[in-house]
Amino acid sequence: MSLDTGSSGAGSADAGEKLGDAFYPLFTWLFDADGDFVADVEEKLAQARVTTTVELYISQALAVGVLAGLALWLVGTFLGYALFQFGIVTTEMLSLGARIPNPAVVDLLNALKMPAAVGITGIVFGSIGFSLGFGTLLAIPYSTASARKREIDMLLSDSISFMYALSVGGLNQLEILEAMAKAEDTYGEVSLEFRSIVQETEYFGTDYRNAIQKQAMETPSDELSQFLTDMLSIVNSGGNMQQFLDDKKDKHMRTAKQQQELTLETLELFGEMYMTLSLFPLLLIIILVIMSMLGNADQMLLYATVYGLIPLTGVGFLVLVSTVKQDEVGDGYLAPADSSDRLTETNKEGLVHLGLVESFVGEFSLFDRVKNREGTFKTKELLKQPHVFFRDNPLFTLVFTLPVAAVVIGVSAANGVAPLTWDGMVSQPVWGTFVWWYIPSYIVAVPLAVFHTWNVYSRNAVIGKLSDNLRKLSSANDTGQTLLESVKTVSDTSSGKLADEFDVMYAKVHYGMSLKEALVEFNNKYHIPRLARTVKLITKAQEASSQITEVLTTAAQASENQDDIDRERKSRARMQVVIIIMTYLTLLAVMAILKTQFLDVMSGLTQGGGGQTSAGGMSFGGGVDTNVLSVLFFHAVTLQAVLSAFISGYIRDADIISGVKYVVVLQTIALAVWVVVG
Repeated sequence: MSLDTGSSGAGSADAGEKLGDAFYPLFTWLFDADGDFVADVEEKLAQARVTTTVELYISQALAVGVLAGLALWLVGTFLGYALFQFGIVTTEMLSLGARIPNPAVVDLLNALKMPAAVGITGIVFGSIGFSLGFGTLLAIPYSTASARKREIDMLLSDSISFMYALSVGGLNQLEILEAMAKAEDTYGEVSLEFRSIVQETEYFGTDYRNAIQKQAMETPSDELSQFLTDMLSIVNSGGNMQQFLDDKKDKHMRTAKQQQELTLETLELFGEMYMTLSLFPLLLIIILVIMSMLGNADQMLLYATVYGLIPLTGVGFLVLVSTVKQDEVGDGYLAPADSSDRLTETNKEGLVHLGLVESFVGEFSLFDRVKNREGTFKTKELLKQPHVFFRDNPLFTLVFTLPVAAVVIGVSAANGVAPLTWDGMVSQPVWGTFVWWYIPSYIVAVPLAVFHTWNVYSRNAVIGKLSDNLRKLSSANDTGQTLLESVKTVSDTSSGKLADEFDVMYAKVHYGMSLKEALVEFNNKYHIPRLARTVKLITKAQEASSQITEVLTTAAQASENQDDIDRERKSRARMQVVIIIMTYLTLLAVMAILKTQFLDVMSGLTQGGGGQTSAGGMSFGGGVDTNVLSVLFFHAVTLQAVLSAFISGYIRDADIISGVKYVVVLQTIALAVWVVVG
């Protein structure tokens, strides 16, 4: 029996509508349909592209809130009753706090203590449940609108450059709007905004001027709203659209640099914050150690600090950075709507899909044999050069390294090499941690770091000379050469990976492929979002004419602007990484000094003075064992190394996996230091 996912999706939508309809009277009772709150939610729903009406959406949120509140009310009521039933809380604990002379009133109040406490517990839990259910559903459109605004602002500069290139190519205003609406694979949310304008004119018969005005009011981005408003004034006045787009292109390129500067300044502030946050657990550990020597510390606080506070601090800071750090938008792949079957099948080619031959399988037995031979050929190539495959797909290293790491740990535990108890870890802190963490982490992290770094380097090599080669293409095209001839000229007079790819493109066109498909295949080979936007601009412009000098000049300007932004980002991010690493090395040095010059010395003094001893080593006044402290210190610096490494990688490249190479380096330093002091 097959499962109809479409029917199940429709069923869930119907259930949501029924819930909304059932709670609509509650909505009309609680909210004013013309009030500011409802209007604000309606605006966010439009910005988030949610098609549900505001009345139905808020009614559904109320339904979810009420149901969640009822569920948690039952949980709270049962919990309060259980606390009394099992004697964890008694009525004697609930003091009235005042003397009441009337014994009858006192007896009545004592009798009401338990029901009142249970009722209050249920009400508190129910209120929390309603707030979570109602608030979460209402927060979704706000969060979605904010994410869309961020993406639109990031892509707006390149989108305007694209529109300017189209206007230079001779497209009129409506054709520019339609081209932008179809460019979702490159310009994402900006393209969706223009698609709304086109759909408004095509399906609802709205004049495109009114459609632009409406979208300017609904878009979540103030920058795009201002751009559409200015565009509307040019359209209404019959002004020069090409000159307008040229001016806006230059303005938004400057705006992109200013926004990057603001982001970098914020990251610098976060770097200073991290210095304080990362040292807080260290100061707390020192205080707890001193209190342990005096016999006044709870050992669980040390465990909570090392295994709880340090990871939470690092993860929290990483989340904080992710709210500011601008990731690259898009996956870099191009999928033109009018692409041929060959290009469509080639884009699907991967580890399982064999590419173009898949579209012919089943028609003739010959193609089935070709597919088998093609699969055998690809398998041989993979086995012959596995490093190339892992370079292109670094995450596939985990398929092999994770099982190997698990086997190593299992064998070590089975043979008694790895300590299986906490006492065993305390007696061999460095060796136990090395077997349980360092060996498997090296097995997993080293190949991943190597192949990921190689992958980034090989992909970025193609854009290293992108700006220069675009300038050369523009100059060659300006002499009267066609775009294809310009590509050949640049490939012959330049060096590097991009020049080699130009040569390959020329050969593909020479053997019958269209230049557009050759450019798209070249882009999808490296799938870099920045490169995709450049290729999209060129392919769209060359459809109208091979003389696209101004378009190529625009592409070169956009690329040079991105180069400037990237150089500034890398320079400033490098300083942040240095600060984080130096902060970690300072923490490591302090922990090592604390271990060797404080704990060991005080342990010796206490031992000489007849202090108490324990089975695991020296203790201070019944406090924490020094060997336990050594394990906790080592684990603390190891956890801090891993977290600092991932934060450094994310700040440097906006990619969490790039932090793996820093993990290998920093935890190796921690291991080397603790081998000496531990």
